[in-house]
Amino acid sequence: MKTGSSKDIYARRESEARSYCRSFPVSFTAARNATLSDAEGRRYIDFLAGCSSLNYGHNDPDMKAALIEYISRDGLAHGLDMHTDAKAAFLESFEKLILAPRDMDHKVMFTGPTGTNAVEAAMKLARKTTGRDTIIAFTNGFHGMTLGALAATGNAGKRAGAGRALTGVVSMPYEGAVEGVDSLALLKAMLENPSSGIDAPAAFLIESVQGEGGLNAASGEFLRGLQELARTHGALLIVDDIQAGIGRTGPFFSFEGMGIKPDLIPLAKSLSGMGLPFAALLIRPDLDVWKPAEHNGTFRGNGHAFVTARAAIEKFWADDGFQRQIEAKAAYLSERLTDIAAGVPGAVLKGRGMMQGIDLGSGELAASVCAACFDNGLIIETSGEHDQVVKVLAPLTTPQEQLAEGLDILHAAVQSCRAQTQMAAE
Repeated sequence: MKTGSSKDIYARRESEARSYCRSFPVSFTAARNATLSDAEGRRYIDFLAGCSSLNYGHNDPDMKAALIEYISRDGLAHGLDMHTDAKAAFLESFEKLILAPRDMDHKVMFTGPTGTNAVEAAMKLARKTTGRDTIIAFTNGFHGMTLGALAATGNAGKRAGAGRALTGVVSMPYEGAVEGVDSLALLKAMLENPSSGIDAPAAFLIESVQGEGGLNAASGEFLRGLQELARTHGALLIVDDIQAGIGRTGPFFSFEGMGIKPDLIPLAKSLSGMGLPFAALLIRPDLDVWKPAEHNGTFRGNGHAFVTARAAIEKFWADDGFQRQIEAKAAYLSERLTDIAAGVPGAVLKGRGMMQGIDLGSGELAASVCAACFDNGLIIETSGEHDQVVKVLAPLTTPQEQLAEGLDILHAAVQSCRAQTQMAAE
């Protein structure tokens, strides 16, 4: 028996918290760019990409070569927050190729290795610098699973896992969340009303595109209005770019070109470039008031991630060529998804860039579509408050032919599942 070919060990020993493996019950053994292979040698197209942790695909050869060279010369794998050549090289490339061209002067804080660690640091720093407690988050937002970030997460099922009251966060409607309601005007009125019951906020916490919440996308007008409210009321603007950033919507940051400059920006997922654990918080310089070790994390010095992150930045962001490629693929994706959605009455195209999907109006239908896709060699998942949105998160490096092949599989699945639903209704 091949190692990893038996699934008995998972049922016998792994926690019931496991989730994705229930939808994709095979043992994966290899991956390259947008292709996965299982223990039986079957090929799958990956439209999940580690929930946007693999924007550059699996095992990019240049990142892999850089990492192998680093490991071979005994480069530090773990360095806490000590100075290392790998960290310095990453920071220099990040400053030169990401921050400076965008006229950003943010400090870089390395947190624990996951997105929720970066969000926790942002919430803590907002409260520390403003002396306030309340964070205003938004419906359908997802910011992490640790208690502070979970308090800002809307999903009832995720929140229930806390086993205790989640406090310190007020949830307001995201743009378009309530039909006929101007969410920005409502928020403005609530903050200006001394009897609204909302304390002066430390920060607003928002995703410009809600990844787990159903691919709801905020407009530039909404984000600019939110920034203006933050300035007026002495609050900070935190843009969680963990899933929507690192090129997923086109530019490196999802909010580029929208006329805002967030005070704090949590990053993770594809920041390492290769799927290695790595997270950071970008901080407006005057807000960097931490005392040494006041917020830390044992694995904030992941030398391997520094190496691959630098390699990714230098390969993909030295000029605007990669962004143009993403934008071309995004236009194609929009065209194809619009065509697919046309076959389902009431279906709606959601999202932006290479972070798009179809709201099928039914979680049951969306689940059956994803299951049919898997049967035909496509890994794809759902999102949204009722898991009704089929979400395309293909690697940004997916070849055009493979992107088309995956969308063909999706189209066929939507058609067949829709037909089965109609037959069952009759």
